[in-house]
Amino acid sequence: MENAKQATFNAPEVKLHFLDYWRIIRLRKTVILAVFLLVTITTTVVTFILPKAYASSVRMKVEKDSQDVGGLGSERQYTGYDPYWVQTEFETIQSKSILHQVITNLNLSRKWAEKYKEEGELPTDLTYQILKSKIDVRQSRNTSLIEVRAFSEDNNEAAVIANEIASVYRESRVNQRRMYSARGVETLNKEFENQDKLVKKQQAEVDAMKEELGISDWEAQQGYSMSTVEPETLRKLEGMRIEQQASYEQIHKLYTHLAGLARPELKKAVQVASPDSHLGLLLDRQAESDQKLALAIENYSENHPEVAGLRRLLQKIDTQINDRLDGILEGLKAKTASEKAALDQLAMEVDKAKKVDIDAAIKRRPYFQAKRDLESLQLVRERLTLRIIQETVDAAIPKSGIVEIIDPAEPSLRAVRPNKKFIIPVAVVIGLALGIGLAFFIEYLDTSVKTIDDVERALQSPVLGVIPQNVGSLLQEGPDSPHAEAYRVLRTNILFSQKEPNGNTITIVSGGAGEGKSTTTFNLATIFAQNGQRVLVVDSDLRRPSLHKILKVSNAVGLTNYLLKQNALEEVIQTTGLATLDFMPSGKLPSSSMGVLSSVQMKEMIQDLKRRYDWVFFDSPPIMGVSDASILASEVDIVLQVIQYRRYPQPMTIRAKQMIEKVGGNLLGIVLNNISMASDENYYYYSGYYYDYYSKQDEEEPEVKANKRGKAEERAEIKQKY
Repeated sequence: MENAKQATFNAPEVKLHFLDYWRIIRLRKTVILAVFLLVTITTTVVTFILPKAYASSVRMKVEKDSQDVGGLGSERQYTGYDPYWVQTEFETIQSKSILHQVITNLNLSRKWAEKYKEEGELPTDLTYQILKSKIDVRQSRNTSLIEVRAFSEDNNEAAVIANEIASVYRESRVNQRRMYSARGVETLNKEFENQDKLVKKQQAEVDAMKEELGISDWEAQQGYSMSTVEPETLRKLEGMRIEQQASYEQIHKLYTHLAGLARPELKKAVQVASPDSHLGLLLDRQAESDQKLALAIENYSENHPEVAGLRRLLQKIDTQINDRLDGILEGLKAKTASEKAALDQLAMEVDKAKKVDIDAAIKRRPYFQAKRDLESLQLVRERLTLRIIQETVDAAIPKSGIVEIIDPAEPSLRAVRPNKKFIIPVAVVIGLALGIGLAFFIEYLDTSVKTIDDVERALQSPVLGVIPQNVGSLLQEGPDSPHAEAYRVLRTNILFSQKEPNGNTITIVSGGAGEGKSTTTFNLATIFAQNGQRVLVVDSDLRRPSLHKILKVSNAVGLTNYLLKQNALEEVIQTTGLATLDFMPSGKLPSSSMGVLSSVQMKEMIQDLKRRYDWVFFDSPPIMGVSDASILASEVDIVLQVIQYRRYPQPMTIRAKQMIEKVGGNLLGIVLNNISMASDENYYYYSGYYYDYYSKQDEEEPEVKANKRGKAEERAEIKQKY
């Protein structure tokens, strides 16, 4: 058994194949078909219900604001394609300022009120919303032209609306530009008059200050650059002060940082920030002494004189290092104070030079300031003059080219909405894609066991048998049942996988309830018994026994009665309709004896049954919920784990296997149960072949049929040696 635990099972590497996708599609075909029909039918019905709509398009060449000819002092500019500006114009065309005017010009509020059978006129905002929903503004393909499309149930109305939108937009752009130009020229003229008054007033003040201060024309021409102290000297002093400031801040930050560090961190930082050769020697000596002390402690005891001497030496070196660190910090402190004094001295000299310069120049400052203000006012006045002339000329230039209608809209002869030839095929494709996508999503969420590869990859254990759905008792179905062949395959795989020839006790466990472990136990025992071997089935599921119901016998006396020493072993074993198959019911379980399976009596009974029978099968409860299954797995020779197809998530089955291995059970392999042959054709070759085989057998003569069955039994007898 120990070798079986250490053996590893190498599951084949799984690669996705087209057939794996086809399997999911076949399995989830109901979901795919439902989604496909829902989307397709809904779209088709809505498409035929929607009213027909015609479309008419008008194309415009739209440019940024510019003149038909170049303005004064400039050439006509070519602005090029600007996607942001074009998108802005898209929104402008659909704005209320444009569409409200279209509504007014075409009297759409009244027309549509009559169309929708409303009294009077529709509210303007409602008409605007309807109109906006009937237009589409886009860029004409592969051009910089703007295309305005209008939709309507009346093809003539669609053409009229599209042309009117283009016309209103063109007039709006031209009128807006003219209005802006007129307002701009008027504002510039007013500003020029105000600026001219300011220039004359400032000129009078400058002349008066020049005469009062006695400034000659030569001094006035030199400007404010004349001063009592040379600017170069002041700049030099200021540069020296800045350098000293940086030097002081550097040494001050260094001292503050080092002073705030603890001794261990200070030892590491000071050699980088302020290297000291003597401190370096002390640190080297300390490291060397530490090594010697560690070696001495390893070679001698803690109280050895050599160890004590090294400890005293380390204390002395540590004291010297601390003294040296204190000296370095004091030196940095003194250097910081010196740098601060030098900085303060330079600052005083700079302030003194500035004061002398300011006092000497303050007398003439008002004049030069007034002169600069006058020059600024004169410059503004000159620019205003040039701007007024330019805007006046530009306003007179025609601007009809900023919006040009290239292709007027014409009534359409064919409806464009709804586009049945496009919508219905797209709905078919989308419905199919959504259905397949939903099917794969549901399959992704389903973490249960689906294939043999899933089991072998997740549990790293071989699948010994695959059992189909709707399997009943093989005692009732008979040895020629198609289901029996699946159990014969399982029996053969067990015999070939068995590593201990003397191991003849088997328990079949499962992670959860309802996975078919009891049926598998009974039918597998029946197959062994039909092969001529003496077999005993023990119903050790003490809490929910079920095997006595399959055999239709009493459960009054059984396993618990023997373990509690109430009955002998021969009294609790019952015979069945098959001579080589015996059965031991579970018996009634008193509430005070829940741990009987872990008793010494149970272990002795198993050893006794191993000698009496060729094979002993123990039915067990789910291993995830009851400790009895773990006890049985640790006491029998062989453990099989049953996993039901598409029932429990894989982590649960993995946990069940781990619990078997944890208690020392010899897990021989996995039985995949309750396979749906109709849903998954991948398992057809495991069980479907036998259905066809035996259905053909039923058509043969009884004598031939019996002869074939006899040969099959002879082949099975060869496996007795396992």
